Amino acid sequence: MTWEFFHEIGRKMIHLTILIVLVLFFAIKNQAGQQAALLFLVGLLLIFLVLEYFRLELNFKLPFFHQFIRPKEQYRVYGVVFFLTSTIIVFAVFDTAIALAALLMTTFGDMAAAIAGKKYGTTVLFRNKTVIGFMAELVVNLIVAVAISLFFAINIYIPIIMAFAATITETLVDELDDNLIVPLVSGFIGQILIFLI
Repeated sequence: MTWEFFHEIGRKMIHLTILIVLVLFFAIKNQAGQQAALLFLVGLLLIFLVLEYFRLELNFKLPFFHQFIRPKEQYRVYGVVFFLTSTIIVFAVFDTAIALAALLMTTFGDMAAAIAGKKYGTTVLFRNKTVIGFMAELVVNLIVAVAISLFFAINIYIPIIMAFAATITETLVDELDDNLIVPLVSGFIGQILIFLI
């Protein structure tokens, strides 16, 4: 149990690299525009697709990263590919505040759910998702919602509804990759609410 817990923490720390990607995206966007920033993300995605080609097609074990791949991802595309894909989509389609909220909820909410669920979760809510994991994710997503609302001065109800959508979606999906589904669902709902409110 202890090794599994620390293994999960290691996996989630890799997810924090999205913050570096976001900083680079906004730096490029400020200097060269939205299209250049999106091209940067597509280039990054292509690099990971090449790495996945070596891993999945040629059975080459990638140093360091191989130890963080879950058994269910061993013969499937790694989550970072889906996360980069969703990052490209949300920045191309949604307002910046909505896209950022969706991505930060996916990153930090998922991290909170996994770590709290592995460490303290005993009561299963749905499949392998625990009540503690669900509650931890919801709290973190609500914190992200408040921060986004204050920073971008948008209606607080929009990111709060997104927080609930992200948490519920994360809880319901297991076989589908949450790195793709969660930001798209929460971002889509947030963008629709922007139009309606």
